[in-house]
Amino acid sequence: MRNQAGISDSVIRRLPRYYRFLDDLRSSGVTRISSRELAARMGLTASQIRQDLNCFGEFGQQGYGYQVEQLKTEIGKILGLDSLKKAILIGVGNLGRAVTQHIRFETRGFQLIGLFDQKESLTGQVIRSLPVRHISGLDEFCRENRPEVAVLCIPREAAEPLAAQLIALGVKGFWNFSHSDLALRFPGAAVENVHFGDSLMTLSYQLTNLP
Repeated sequence: MRNQAGISDSVIRRLPRYYRFLDDLRSSGVTRISSRELAARMGLTASQIRQDLNCFGEFGQQGYGYQVEQLKTEIGKILGLDSLKKAILIGVGNLGRAVTQHIRFETRGFQLIGLFDQKESLTGQVIRSLPVRHISGLDEFCRENRPEVAVLCIPREAAEPLAAQLIALGVKGFWNFSHSDLALRFPGAAVENVHFGDSLMTLSYQLTNLP
């Protein structure tokens, strides 16, 4: 596997899509597929797929194609899915509760180990076998359990001070629903911002420009 330094963000963002399509193929009983066949299913070009995968190594054989299970496993390793990273979620409102209940963290490289909220009325509630803890116990929990990632389902104004607190406690990355661009404030952390509004505006653009 090649060094991943310098690989474009667009290539990295296509990797989860490759993984998902390959998982569907494997579940359907497909064992081998050519880059042309995979491209047709994904709406890409065969050359694009080969270029993307060549950033990480040699996975296919000319005239044979790709072994679906093997390629899925290798992409999973590139994405870090073979080693679960401990995660906590902060903000167990409607969004945080939905994320906790419906996202399969374990199949995406993470182990959700703690839920936190500032509302006393939520403390002690159990969601997916995890008790909701009061935010006042965050420091102690992080020192004892050493989570690497925090999922932030909190208001924008609370995000930066909380992120600073978490980084001081050893948290290295954020799945951020707060609408605060933490990557600008904390360039040393790994940040994935989630903006549902941006996605909806992109859909509006696509509808506006339909032929």
